[in-house]
Amino acid sequence: MLFSESLKKNRDFQKVYRKGRSLANKYLVMYILENGTDRNHLGISVSKKVGNSVVRHHLTRLVRESYRRNEESFQRGLDLIVVVRPGAKEINYWDMESALLHVGKLHHIYKGVA
Repeated sequence: MLFSESLKKNRDFQKVYRKGRSLANKYLVMYILENGTDRNHLGISVSKKVGNSVVRHHLTRLVRESYRRNEESFQRGLDLIVVVRPGAKEINYWDMESALLHVGKLHHIYKGVA
């Protein structure tokens, strides 16, 4: 990812959960918090309630690829956490990309043409 890094530490996730704002759709919940840099930090969370490790990893890859292909259209300087909901268990890449862009538009951080 050109303009983004991974959010990995638990304390960083907790900070975004506590101080950030969230909006959701049927498949995803997105938390955002400004980080004061010119890069985004992306964290992805998929609960065990969603499925086994194969399903969770597959969904993580779908979210990461959806973000990677559209990252130039997202506002920069944010910590983003995408939480995958159990309803997303069986969706394909195009539905995941659509859901990610939808929550980005809800937050007014996606400025693409899709």
